[in-house]
Amino acid sequence: MIALLAILPGCMTDGGDGVVSRFTGLEPTATAPASAVAQPGAAATSEASPTIAALQARTGALVPGTPYARVAEAVMASDARVAEAELRVARLRQEAAQKNWLPRIGPRVSLSSLGDLVAELVVNQVLFDNGRKVAERDLAKADVEIAAVALVEDGNTRVHEALSLFLRAEEGRDAAAHFRRAHKDMSHFEWVMNERVKGGVSDMSDLNVLRQKLASIAARATGAEEDTRTAMAELDAMSARDLDDLRGTSGLRETPANVPLGVLRAQAERDAALARARIQRAAHLPGLGATAAVSKTGTTGGLEVTTDSLFGFGTTAELGALEAGKEAAERRVTDAREAAERGIAGQSRRIAAYRAQLAEAKVLSRQAQQNLDLFQSQYEGGQRQVMDVVGVYETLAAALEREIDIRYQAARAELELARLKGALAEGSRI
Repeated sequence: MIALLAILPGCMTDGGDGVVSRFTGLEPTATAPASAVAQPGAAATSEASPTIAALQARTGALVPGTPYARVAEAVMASDARVAEAELRVARLRQEAAQKNWLPRIGPRVSLSSLGDLVAELVVNQVLFDNGRKVAERDLAKADVEIAAVALVEDGNTRVHEALSLFLRAEEGRDAAAHFRRAHKDMSHFEWVMNERVKGGVSDMSDLNVLRQKLASIAARATGAEEDTRTAMAELDAMSARDLDDLRGTSGLRETPANVPLGVLRAQAERDAALARARIQRAAHLPGLGATAAVSKTGTTGGLEVTTDSLFGFGTTAELGALEAGKEAAERRVTDAREAAERGIAGQSRRIAAYRAQLAEAKVLSRQAQQNLDLFQSQYEGGQRQVMDVVGVYETLAAALEREIDIRYQAARAELELARLKGALAEGSRI
């Protein structure tokens, strides 16, 4: 009986709609179940899973060798990789689920009616389960897919956080350099005004105004430098090596239309929900199993009808809820796809708007520089006062500051778009 139960699972294949039949394997052209011959591993999983294959085929937006790529490599090298550990757990569970069609063997110890201790070796084998074992294997596979998507999402988010800090540090450096230049130029105007006050040509109030402007510029330069130090301190805490020598905001390229990570997650969660629904449905239906027990008194065995849940007045409604849950899972995938497309489209429009604003800001900066040159020549010719030139210079400084601000807003928008596309972490490298 034990030998017969061990042989039966090899003759059981999926007969369609998740129904297991032990007769299909008797066909001359039948092959062994994939779960019986496949070896556990990433390659086998990716071949059987379109989701994992899509993750591995993703191309990243980071250009190798650029500051962006070096920052990403540094922070990924120091990652605790919790999601990787969770993926390993899910793969081990899938490996266990692939063997759920094999018979279960275990001891059973009980007391007889006469008070004697009876020890038996029991073998249980499911012959017909309404597709439950297949659904359990599908659920384990979907859990692996969810964990794989989470791994890529984790890397994508970590790289985005690191590059955001790097951009913040770079913006602080550029702003600090701009304010230092402005402070140097304004100091020259302050010196001129101080000499005019000494000569009795100008009023002390103008000099006080210039000194107040100098103090404000110095404070803003200090604030920008502090922003840089803070951002770099956070970045160094995330990184495996020192990144203080990196400069530049280039390193992103256009990426092909990869399936958004949110959509892949929704698809994997849909598959898991459908598998759970099939398991719950099978629990309400009767199944057939074979049991054999070996003890010192001999061998016994037989067939039994099994069910996990008894029928009740609400069973029909429960089965209807399971069917409705399948439709809800499909709709969640559609909703995730729409949300991803909407986010990518909106972020693309923001990038285009920032680029247009940056072009306008550069034009305004050139015009402000031309006005300053004109006022400077008029001042040297005695046609303008010092404060007139100071006012035009402040306009130029504000235009240059706005140009810096828009340039980094555009850089952050491009970085956000790459995050929405899931292109900051290549699936094959993760």
